Amino acid sequence: MAEPLVLTFDIGTQSARAVLVDKKGNIVAVNQKKYSEPYFSLNPGWAEQKPDFYYDRMCEAAKELCSENADKLRDIFAVTFTCIRDSVVCLDKDKKPVRDVILWLDKRQADYKKQIPLINRLLFGLVGMGESVKILYKATFSNWIKQNEPEVWAKTDKYVMLPTYLNYKLTGNLIDSASNLIGHFPFNYKDKHWMSSKELTYCVCDIPEQRLCKLIKTGEVIGILNDEICKKTGIPAGLPLIATGSDKGCETLGLSVYNPGKASVSFGTSSTVQLAVSKYFEPQKFMPAYPAVPDDRYNPEIQVFRGFWLVSWFIREFAAEERLEAERLGTFPEAILDEKIKDIPAGSDGLLLQPYWTPGITKPNSLGAIIGFSDFHTRLHLYKAIIEGLCLELYDSMNIMQKRSGIKIEEVFVGGGGSKSDVVCQIAADVFGLPVKRIQTHEACSVGSSMVAFVSKGEFKDYEEAIKSMSHETDVFTPDAANHEIYEQLYTKAYRRIFPKLAPLYKSILEIYKRR
Repeated sequence: MAEPLVLTFDIGTQSARAVLVDKKGNIVAVNQKKYSEPYFSLNPGWAEQKPDFYYDRMCEAAKELCSENADKLRDIFAVTFTCIRDSVVCLDKDKKPVRDVILWLDKRQADYKKQIPLINRLLFGLVGMGESVKILYKATFSNWIKQNEPEVWAKTDKYVMLPTYLNYKLTGNLIDSASNLIGHFPFNYKDKHWMSSKELTYCVCDIPEQRLCKLIKTGEVIGILNDEICKKTGIPAGLPLIATGSDKGCETLGLSVYNPGKASVSFGTSSTVQLAVSKYFEPQKFMPAYPAVPDDRYNPEIQVFRGFWLVSWFIREFAAEERLEAERLGTFPEAILDEKIKDIPAGSDGLLLQPYWTPGITKPNSLGAIIGFSDFHTRLHLYKAIIEGLCLELYDSMNIMQKRSGIKIEEVFVGGGGSKSDVVCQIAADVFGLPVKRIQTHEACSVGSSMVAFVSKGEFKDYEEAIKSMSHETDVFTPDAANHEIYEQLYTKAYRRIFPKLAPLYKSILEIYKRR
């Protein structure tokens, strides 16, 4: 073996990638399959996909990767993958799907009326959890299936996450790690085990353990790749599939965020700020910290559901001119827009945006807001205000976690599609007032996922050594003090006050819509 390689898959919301990664964190080869239809909606707010859609895209990407890199196949010693979260599959006794996958983007809600036992409702009310439990119950897909598709639930022998199903497709073993169980499941995030029926919050998602998958630790072998995928793709036979974790967790590790003092910010379809800590704490009241990819860590996280999706939304609705120009020049509309907003001052001349296009668990009645319009504002001001609004919301989230944990963040590492933009990274640095850093590749998820295999197979003694070898700072964006002062004033005097002031109006608007 000339240089050991890991074949890792990154299964995202918009595309699937097959990637070869070496011990230095180099992306040796990559093949991407963009989805022509990321999801379909049978009803407004729904988001579903065919059960084998992701497996098929994995096979397509792997087949082309293997064909184009035949000389490197002998150097692959393990396979990993990382996948989108909170997307569920119902399987029958033969491990066959009995309905389509419900994706994390889906906003259907179960009926909450009298579903929680009275004694539990009283206890939740006493500790101030009543509203949070109601929100969580309604957002739990299994509750909706039980109420609206009882025939499907009757056929469901195993209820699993999408990555668990893909583990089964690849190896024949229905096994997963705690680091992949990020969603609405009866899981104790602090102690990393399935809840028993005696635990207080089990009633929010009451699924008996026999209907759930077997749990193993990250770094353990899920199984050996089966003959089917090897024949379909050209992947060498006999390779082990190593358990890793969710896309955000792998990205955080790949960005070198392993100890306190660093924050991982993902500028993806869903944008997040995430820490890596050894001591468990709730990032928001009644919201859990997730099991990190390294088993000795947790990932406290706050999420903006419609993160850099808002940039795609703006381009689709307001940037026809830039789309045509980008097609003519062979570039991306974002690159053209970034150039055009460079002369717009920090704060977009008073235009302020709060990116609640999709409400979160802790702000269920929120709606998006744009305030401060004047006659001199243009669509370019709106574009910059979107980026600033996302950064201000992530800054607010980071401040919340610092306050709750006592941890001081000193540097920020960024990943996700939005991090490719120098303009976005500089705005983030100015908003946070901290150095914003990029590593050598935008494939941080794949780097983090492959690290697990290198550590588990003894190529590195621990994750500290793996990070030093595989994650390298390449770009540092230093905050502009004057711009940070503007953003800090906007944050403290205006941004933080928007939601409390508008919350009653949001509630009224939503009630009006419900009565229509």
